[in-house]
Amino acid sequence: MSSKISHVEGTSMEPGFGVWDYVVVGLMMVVSAGIGLYYRCSGGRQKSAQEYLLGDRDLPVLPVAISLMASFMSSITLLGVSRENYIFGTQFVVINVGYGLITPVITHCFLPVFFRLQLTSSYQYLEERFGQTTRLLTSVAFTLQMVLYLSIVLYAPAIALEALTGISTVFAILLVGLVCTFYSTIGGIKAVVFTDFFQSLLMFAAVFAVIIKGAMDAGGLKEIWRIAGEGGRLQFDNVSADPTQRHTWWSLMLGGGFTYLSLYAVNQIQVQRLLTLRSIQRSQVALWLSWPILSLISLSTSLAGLAIYSRYHDCDPVAAGRITSTDQLMPLFVVDSMGGLPGLCGVFVAGIFSGSLSTISSGVNSLAAVTLEDYIKPVYKRVKAREIPEKMNNIILKSFALAYGLVSVALAFSADYLGGLLQASLSILGVVGGPTLGMFTLGMFFTITNETGAVCGLLTGLSIAFWIAFGGPKPPVITLPISTEGCTNQPNVSDAGSSAELYRQSDTIFNTSVSQLVSNESSDSNYFYLYKLSYLWYVVIGFLMTVVVGLLVSAVCKMFRKTEPPAPNPDLFIPCVRSYILRQMAKKQLDGATKQYAAMDKLGPTAVSSESLKSGESAPL
Repeated sequence: MSSKISHVEGTSMEPGFGVWDYVVVGLMMVVSAGIGLYYRCSGGRQKSAQEYLLGDRDLPVLPVAISLMASFMSSITLLGVSRENYIFGTQFVVINVGYGLITPVITHCFLPVFFRLQLTSSYQYLEERFGQTTRLLTSVAFTLQMVLYLSIVLYAPAIALEALTGISTVFAILLVGLVCTFYSTIGGIKAVVFTDFFQSLLMFAAVFAVIIKGAMDAGGLKEIWRIAGEGGRLQFDNVSADPTQRHTWWSLMLGGGFTYLSLYAVNQIQVQRLLTLRSIQRSQVALWLSWPILSLISLSTSLAGLAIYSRYHDCDPVAAGRITSTDQLMPLFVVDSMGGLPGLCGVFVAGIFSGSLSTISSGVNSLAAVTLEDYIKPVYKRVKAREIPEKMNNIILKSFALAYGLVSVALAFSADYLGGLLQASLSILGVVGGPTLGMFTLGMFFTITNETGAVCGLLTGLSIAFWIAFGGPKPPVITLPISTEGCTNQPNVSDAGSSAELYRQSDTIFNTSVSQLVSNESSDSNYFYLYKLSYLWYVVIGFLMTVVVGLLVSAVCKMFRKTEPPAPNPDLFIPCVRSYILRQMAKKQLDGATKQYAAMDKLGPTAVSSESLKSGESAPL
């Protein structure tokens, strides 16, 4: 995949970086590293696993809320969402409604379970509910998911901004990767959360800089909106129930909602952050705060995409041969509109790099936690018959945080082969996140589920989700119309009438089986139906297959079980199911006491006090 800028005579996108731009980016890197050093030398100096992974469970609410947003709001999102609105229109913004509808499910169902158990690794829950095999399988799936995702997150800004900064892709990957590995390794979760807070401010600054400059160039926000409307970019009303249509209210609400649920309800990165707060009430407040912050950056980035469209609506830069990937639309806009303003390009690059730093540091810290809790500790306890010493815990955590950071850097150089950036990352999150969410749902919502059913459900969900997401061939995507009428002196200008074909050929986002999406116009019967589904349904299908197969297999196992299983631990279930189990347990105790009383009454006169009746005991007269 090549995403270098085409240097067409008179229109090439030359590096727009000056001294002040380098100063801004350098300050961002220094401050991020400095936060890590500060938390390494303050407080408990990250000498305990409790402080390193959970911040002694006493972090402030607002930084945690912003960190929840920043953990998955990476540079891919900043570049990809703006490109999404430029190419396909504004229908994607509906996904934010789904986020809001799902938030109470997380705060009132999943979060109380994790807070009640106070586990460092969210996957430890699966062992307590089902068994060690279930925990290990899910932990391995999470590890593979995050390592691949982090490599794409690290690769995205480096390749997209190479021409803008004049910095090579290799240097950019090493710079971002090593800086975030450094501060997350030495500073623990405190450094991760507070650098996320700082970097989020830069992300907002980068997006607002594009919006403000775009509005100034276009003649105001009203003019941006008018141009977008004339270009067919204002789309909010697709309520079709056809799952093969790319973005509809149903796919965005359900698919986007389930993706959000899989990330914020059971993913180790987010659960670990929510457990850094001292009470469940503060954790719920943090989660509710993160939703409007997430929606604000999402809507702002969407508006930035329309601002970019207002500049290039009559001379599409891909059709003009100025760029070869639509992921470079935002960097191109920055060069064209801000290149002569000292420091503004630096603010933009700092914001894009911050998106990668916040996501990678979060992932590295959580991967270290999962490795210690789910891989190292069980083996050590089995071999040594005792727990790992606290000092050794700290060494292991920092060693693996460093190792995962370096692995992400190494894999970033191979991310060229992983396909399109935004859709590849969403697909990776969806195909693993859906079945994982299904596993926790089987454990927390249903008392009938056993380990055999859970494992069969997980393997089925993963297999089908991967098959649909990565199988092919898939129908090509059809983009909204583009124009080259305003282009002048452009030897490489293509006919706008063949824009869809041009985009498929020139933009690597559309050349891979992972990211080729189903368009509203694609109904070719030559394509297998499941391959025509919108990518947003991958997570839903993975979730449903895991839950349905898990329940069916568990029910069959129950039919052939000869002995009654022990009563489940009520703390492993969501609040309403937990209350039901406790009532059933109390009823059984009362029935047992009543039967014992009746049996003793047949033997002769007895006196049973109310206290004895409650405990199932009796006392002779």
